Amino acid sequence: MKEEFARFAHQLGFDVCRIAACVAPPHAAEFRAWLADGRAGEMAWLARNEPRRTDPQQVLPGARSVIVLGMNYWNDEGRMTKAETRGRIAHYAWGDDYHEVIEKKLRTLDEWLVTRGGRQRCYVDTGPVLERDMAALAGAGWQGKSTMLIHPKFGTWLFLAEILTTLDFAPDPPMADHCGKCTRCITACPTAAITAPRQLDARRCISYLTIENKGAIPEEFRAAMGDRIYGCDDCLTACPWNRFAQTSHESAFAAREYVHGWLLRDFLALDDEGFRRLFRKSPIKRIKRRGFLRNVCVALGNIGAREDLPALEKAAHDPEPLIAEHAQWAIARLRAREPSGAR
Repeated sequence: MKEEFARFAHQLGFDVCRIAACVAPPHAAEFRAWLADGRAGEMAWLARNEPRRTDPQQVLPGARSVIVLGMNYWNDEGRMTKAETRGRIAHYAWGDDYHEVIEKKLRTLDEWLVTRGGRQRCYVDTGPVLERDMAALAGAGWQGKSTMLIHPKFGTWLFLAEILTTLDFAPDPPMADHCGKCTRCITACPTAAITAPRQLDARRCISYLTIENKGAIPEEFRAAMGDRIYGCDDCLTACPWNRFAQTSHESAFAAREYVHGWLLRDFLALDDEGFRRLFRKSPIKRIKRRGFLRNVCVALGNIGAREDLPALEKAAHDPEPLIAEHAQWAIARLRAREPSGAR
């Protein structure tokens, strides 16, 4: 039955299918210490769900196995010459929202397992599961020094999903750690958020600051954000295992036109309706217009030019205070870079 299920999962588009025993995550104690140290920042739901994240039996009583699934999302459409004032969006958000894409496939797998007598809980990223810990336990890769999962065939570019089931599948062995002495991911982090191998302070991470953080970007990190307007891939792209990365076969993950075709100032023209329309079915929609344009303003403050000033000056009077404040900061930065005679 395990082999039959794996074949079915691959037919649905999953590139990895591995099994772990439904036991406590190997690094549950480290996770609790990470929370206690405050390194989760404002992600309060992690603390609220801590007992369930560290005890899968609280999620699904009687669960015997955790099925770990991976879907490759890499494509290299971004390897083009970019204009100076185009922003960078994390690779995972180039196309359709992976939650929606994968959840449909999980429902199909759940139905298959139900017919074999199983009860399941299925999750994509948002469930009470320490997914990278369970993925490493199942042998879907190993956790690199960035804390990200690394697969020898797909590098760092895997979406993960988990199915907790009462069916008893034989577990797969873990993979060996192949990071060796490499520390490229640590060196690559623009804000030194990876404080030691496999130690991440989310409060410093650009992905956290641009997505999970709902308030102002702390000024100490704004310059380091550079042109990043949604997430950050630097610790992922630095990994040498990505030389084996393969182009995804899932068309839903292909880059949308705005990923490489829009100037930063183009985004500042979006009202609420325009934002919702542009980012429909995109993960970017979750941070709403106020969060996204906040990020755009910071990027313009870092890499913008004189011709971006009119759009920023309009944004400085936006009814949303978060956008207005970051636009004012960007204007001051941009003007400070101008030659004195051009002001």
